[in-house]
Amino acid sequence: MARVLTITLNPALDLTVRLGHLQPGEVNRSPMMLTHAAGKGLNVAQVLADLGHTLTVSGFLGEDNQHAFDALFKRRGFVDAFIRVPGETRSNIKVAEDDGRVTDLNGLGPLVSPQAQQELLETLERIAPGHDAVIVAGSLPQGVSPEWLHDLLLRLKALGLKVILDTSGQALKHGLAAGPWLIKPNAEELSDALGCDISSLEAQIAAAGRLQAQGVEHVVISHGADGVNWFSRAPALQALPPRVSVASTVGAGDSLLAGMVHGLLSGHSPEQTLRTATAIAAMAVTQIGFGISDAAHLATLESGVSVRPLTEE
Repeated sequence: MARVLTITLNPALDLTVRLGHLQPGEVNRSPMMLTHAAGKGLNVAQVLADLGHTLTVSGFLGEDNQHAFDALFKRRGFVDAFIRVPGETRSNIKVAEDDGRVTDLNGLGPLVSPQAQQELLETLERIAPGHDAVIVAGSLPQGVSPEWLHDLLLRLKALGLKVILDTSGQALKHGLAAGPWLIKPNAEELSDALGCDISSLEAQIAAAGRLQAQGVEHVVISHGADGVNWFSRAPALQALPPRVSVASTVGAGDSLLAGMVHGLLSGHSPEQTLRTATAIAAMAVTQIGFGISDAAHLATLESGVSVRPLTEE
């Protein structure tokens, strides 16, 4: 299996609140509340660990509330390369309703100084070699600019790593210019970063061609319950997930990304890679939390995934 480095610049303590139906302005009583040490890169890392890979995790963590993260790293066997910064890691509240709708209330994250940013760069220069791939995922904390992210991606590429990027907004726009190996936005996020509407298949094909010309080898565009389109040097593929009972959509995209990275690094066929990744994402929406909890259930979900060439009518 592979050695993978994940970088979560703006992790979060996720408080997931289960509700039958959210009533704004009223007192809502929840039958269940769960707190997770999370953040997109850490979510991806947990799924990859369940798939057998060795993980190093890095980014910025607030000194004042790091205990849940320390416990996660110990439980999962992650190599901890996070830079601690003054203040608290942000908290995100996820209100998950019985119909699958999720309302997010996300914090900003701590203010990261230029000194801490330089410390992270120096740490990564030291530890990144020897990993097979690096995943940079999630939003930027206060003090970290999209231009700094662009420089980070170029530094990681210069170390010979396959660089995977999963972010949005200005971070995605600047990150694309660095030519990462793989990206996984949804159509809305990619439209925003490119400054044009790519909701149609024709527009996605054209956009993927332009991105591949600037060095992005794999363009994975997620469409939630409507599946995923994957553009690479191989023929473009589409996967449609099986229907499942939705508990929460939190972490579905992270699970899809983990499945894609797993298949590519393991040398699986494109069809098998996309099939497994889509099944992992489908499993994610049936549960609260991150990871592969039931291998037999995953196999059943895989059998219900439809994969076909995008050129087919």
